[in-house]
Amino acid sequence: MSAALQLARTEMSDAEWQTRCGLAALYHVVHFFGWTDTINTHMSARIPGEPEHFLINRYGEMFDEVTASSLIKMDMDGNVLGASGKFNNAGFTIHSGVYKARPDANCVLHTHTRAGAGVSLIENGLRPISQDALHVLDDLAYHPYGVPATVEECEALGRTCAHGSCVVLMNHGLLTFGPTIHGALMRLYMMERACELELTARQMDVPPVMVEPYVVQKAAERMRKIRNAENYGLMEWQGLVRTVERKGADYRR
Repeated sequence: MSAALQLARTEMSDAEWQTRCGLAALYHVVHFFGWTDTINTHMSARIPGEPEHFLINRYGEMFDEVTASSLIKMDMDGNVLGASGKFNNAGFTIHSGVYKARPDANCVLHTHTRAGAGVSLIENGLRPISQDALHVLDDLAYHPYGVPATVEECEALGRTCAHGSCVVLMNHGLLTFGPTIHGALMRLYMMERACELELTARQMDVPPVMVEPYVVQKAAERMRKIRNAENYGLMEWQGLVRTVERKGADYRR
């Protein structure tokens, strides 16, 4: 680690450092799942006690290269705070748009997976055909494709996020957000699973079996309670962090 990065750590709060470690671990988990698009997607986390500041990856790093110190700190106006670093303009637009519109969002994930991007090509693409889909359908929103990296798109995405924390970015990919890193990741995992099964079903020569509306309704009631719990996705997250650490992920630096 360079002297500059060592100095930066001494000047930040413990809460910021812990958030940096958690977000860096998240990048390694996303790499483990194979949800990467070289350097062109992004995850972020709001810094506790600093609602106008968030952390995001330094543009150009592969996800398995991200460390706690390599993340850059930004404000909602697009300024990089502290150490300099290049960021993705479209990424800033997406993440700041969510944080401005949703004060309850402390972590935002955005991916371009094949399954997610595939479903994003279909109007109202996710149907109640799988147990996995029932985890997200009641909190699902669809956002039309807009002009990237513009104020208009930032504001439009914020309006869409008022309707759900599991968002299909039409013609683009997936986005989730939550009050915790583990909660946002769990939303994305279930969305990704739902999209994979949706695309599988659409390749078959027979129509899929639809889950009964009454069951869909009861599942929505149950999932709203589960997602609102602070420990939603926590055990899965802890297991995934152990997995990437066993594989040699060195992100706490």
